[in-house]
Amino acid sequence: MYKLITTDGSAKRGEFHTPHGVIQTPVFMNVGTVAAIKGAVSTEDLKSIKTQVQLSNTYHLHVRTGDKLIKELGGLHKFMVWDKPILTDSGGFQVFSLAGLRKIKEEGVYFNSHIDGRKIFMGPEESMQIQSNLGSTIAMAFDECPPAVAERSYIQPSVDRTTRWLKRCKAELDRLNGLEDTINKEQMLFGINQGGIFNDIRIEHAKQISELGLPGYAIGGLAVGETHEQMYDVIEATVPYLPQNKPTYLMGVGTPANILEAVDRGIDFFDCVYPSRNGRHGHVYTNHGKLNLFNAKYEKDMRPIEEGCGCPVCKTYSRAYIRHLLKAKEMLGMRFCVLHNLYFYNNMMEEIRQAIEEHRYSAYKKAKLEGFSQGQS
Repeated sequence: MYKLITTDGSAKRGEFHTPHGVIQTPVFMNVGTVAAIKGAVSTEDLKSIKTQVQLSNTYHLHVRTGDKLIKELGGLHKFMVWDKPILTDSGGFQVFSLAGLRKIKEEGVYFNSHIDGRKIFMGPEESMQIQSNLGSTIAMAFDECPPAVAERSYIQPSVDRTTRWLKRCKAELDRLNGLEDTINKEQMLFGINQGGIFNDIRIEHAKQISELGLPGYAIGGLAVGETHEQMYDVIEATVPYLPQNKPTYLMGVGTPANILEAVDRGIDFFDCVYPSRNGRHGHVYTNHGKLNLFNAKYEKDMRPIEEGCGCPVCKTYSRAYIRHLLKAKEMLGMRFCVLHNLYFYNNMMEEIRQAIEEHRYSAYKKAKLEGFSQGQS
């Protein structure tokens, strides 16, 4: 259940009550594709860096380790020793990202595994069954994520099929939640809005899926090739047609600036690989722009990544030491950068929530964006 606490313009401050605890929104979900954050980040670490929700990937856990084995071991929460909410994406994004390895039909999608080439079929029912086996808190509907630049003649039939698939997802999850051996009988389904950069298709689709009365709704198919301006335009056009009394999730987005802009347009949930991926390459976020710790100018810099940062890394270690670890190819260097970046994101979300509560979000966003634009390197 979603409780809207207050709004500041279109920005929403809410709470989402789940079987695994309350999520304070807006929230950033840390991406743990295969039940782990890349960069040697443990469950204990996640708690120390203010993580509320962890996101895992249905397709990847299905092809490696296997959802049936994870169910046998007690489900994803028990498997990775995480007692807070988990969202699993549906495998729908792999319909987009593995374009060379799949065929889309009405019944579902035929894949070749990117690991060993074996044939896999996934449709709405299979996606729900896998996610039910994993026992996640929130299951995402199985959809097609078309390329943002696709023609209207491709997008419209794709969106229509995604709507039919969503109805099948809902029916199957209702069935699974009623079975005796289901791990999480209160698993929630979020529907996904699609439509490329065609606002009229987006709006019509938002109206259709809102009628299903689902616990939450996502905007998918963005950050896949369109400009930032096009993305913001789609969000601004679509959000008013999704229920305000339900959480709205912008999938796969994005940079700190993207998040600030999307919150301003009514988004509650975010996820992105940027903080961990950039961290593994020595790129760290600060309130004054992004730093590349491989740069020689940090060789003797004994300051933390960011002065005043409360993350476990900045409390103890210097830029010089982290740079040394990265140059020496020590995993600890990557780990430190990932920890700092995830803390930065989670802490920013905390600041965002406070700014909305105090009705000063516009001023907060402006100051934050100005800081980022200083563009350190």
